[in-house]
Amino acid sequence: MMPAPTPTRDDTQKRRFADFETLPDALDYAANGRRGLNFYSARGQLEVAAPYSLVRDSAIEFAQRILHLGLEKETRVALIADTSFDFAVAFLGCQYASVLPVPLPLPTSFGGRDGYTQQLNLQMKSCGATVALAPPGMDTFLREASEGIEFAFCGTHDEFRELETGVNTALRLPTPDDLAYLQYSSGSTRFPHGVAVTHRSLLANTHGMGASGVKLNDDDRCTSWLPFYHDMGLVGCLLVPVTCQVSVDFLATEDFARRPLQWLNLLSANRGTISYSPTFGYEICARRAGETAINSLDLSSWRVAGIGGDMIRPDVLERFAQTLAPTGFNEKAFVASYGLAECTLAVSFAQLGHGVEVDMVDERVLSGDLHSTQKSTHHQSGTNGHALADMASGFFAHQTSNDNVAYRAVVNCGIPLPEYEIDIRDEQGHVLGDRQIGRVFLRGNSVMREYYLDEEATRQALSRDGWLDTGDMGYMHGRSLFIVGRFKDMMIINGRNHWPQDIEWAVEQLPGLRAGDSAAISVPGRNAEEVPMVLVQCRLRDEDARADLQRQIKETVQQFFGMACEVILVHPRSLPKTSSGKLSRSKARNNYLSGAFIVQ
Repeated sequence: MMPAPTPTRDDTQKRRFADFETLPDALDYAANGRRGLNFYSARGQLEVAAPYSLVRDSAIEFAQRILHLGLEKETRVALIADTSFDFAVAFLGCQYASVLPVPLPLPTSFGGRDGYTQQLNLQMKSCGATVALAPPGMDTFLREASEGIEFAFCGTHDEFRELETGVNTALRLPTPDDLAYLQYSSGSTRFPHGVAVTHRSLLANTHGMGASGVKLNDDDRCTSWLPFYHDMGLVGCLLVPVTCQVSVDFLATEDFARRPLQWLNLLSANRGTISYSPTFGYEICARRAGETAINSLDLSSWRVAGIGGDMIRPDVLERFAQTLAPTGFNEKAFVASYGLAECTLAVSFAQLGHGVEVDMVDERVLSGDLHSTQKSTHHQSGTNGHALADMASGFFAHQTSNDNVAYRAVVNCGIPLPEYEIDIRDEQGHVLGDRQIGRVFLRGNSVMREYYLDEEATRQALSRDGWLDTGDMGYMHGRSLFIVGRFKDMMIINGRNHWPQDIEWAVEQLPGLRAGDSAAISVPGRNAEEVPMVLVQCRLRDEDARADLQRQIKETVQQFFGMACEVILVHPRSLPKTSSGKLSRSKARNNYLSGAFIVQ
């Protein structure tokens, strides 16, 4: 007999918005209700339905086994973060023993076995893991990655369950200012930084998301394919449901990659109301959704179609909304947001029911030097070389006005959660005014305590009075935050700033190219100048066709950005990604310079 999923509504329990001192307190409360976690197969079959009471009891049993090993407080427990009941139990079980779970990525985001095991080894050494757990079938990866590390236990969840339970062992419960877990940000590769998150920070953030961000109600149900080793999947789709008592349906990330429409099938079948994805998830579904699939879906219940995790591309969301409109999907359900692991997860949310809102920004503002950009306070369209256009609702990506001025649509990432103070600062640290572009600084209860065991990296990112340098560039307009790009990704060519995502967007509008097919970088040239380059994944085999594609790309970049660039065609699926699926431009640059690409 197939198990039944945990219910959406639970009239027996009053919802609390993460107003607890610690994560175990939150799970203990959730265990008094009927909601819980549901795990589905690639074919959409329910495999595990776990009410929070079962999750809590299993977590306590896990904690007693951990404590029976004699581990000290804040011992690090490395967990390969597959989408499973076992991972959820292990992560939450660590909380009852006051040891620190460290979610580690799956191999899908890495180029091969060696690269993956090296990354695991780096992260486990970085955090000083003493216990390491893997799902079935991945124990060989884990053991290969364990070279040079001494563990109290290293093996699969099944092997761990064979250890003595330690049922008489007293739990070791945390305090609010104790660390809850370590989160490696998606960009952590060669020099990984584990973000240290306290229980106080975690619950402040999950409270903000549940109460202010998505405004949870009794009919809400979450659906997720996002990986647990990424902050959006772990905090947004596992820990918010736990701390705010929401039932959630999980599809494994690798199953989504193979069958992306199962995400929408789950939403449709269980009347899901809240689900998040980076932009590329919406793009894949829009591309795969044929007439038969669309006719079988009912997405009218989806009230929060969240977007986060990478730069938001309005043109992709527009295609999704148009393609899925026959299913009852409402484009006003889109909710843009901004967050980062260093703030636990969430910083800001767009207003619910407004859909995508954009600011049409004069490209000359973005390509001018930072100094002159900061002096721009105008927001009438087309008034001068540093003008910002007025905000508009709807979908735009780039457009050219009658006077041949190009504009880029910068998405409104919404209003910061109530806990945050926010500054936009120039390079000298001066606070900028409305609609002036600079670096984004934040302060609030959800900001990390530190980069674990890395005082220098912590000092560079976090001031003594609690201000976090996010590394992102953006501006405020009224109460809303607009993100322009990552400071470290900015290309400076002939004294002008260029945002790589702008170049990539323009290139990927050419026939035959898709979002994610290009990486705009700069490499050293003669006389120490930076040479702009576009790496493009090419599926063409004909020599003339490839030459024509290179010519079109060069002409497009020249037309949009006024610069000559080199175009390098590389094999499909060869551009490197971070563990969360985002393009890694820094790694692409390193791969090119080291000759790692197979150039066509």
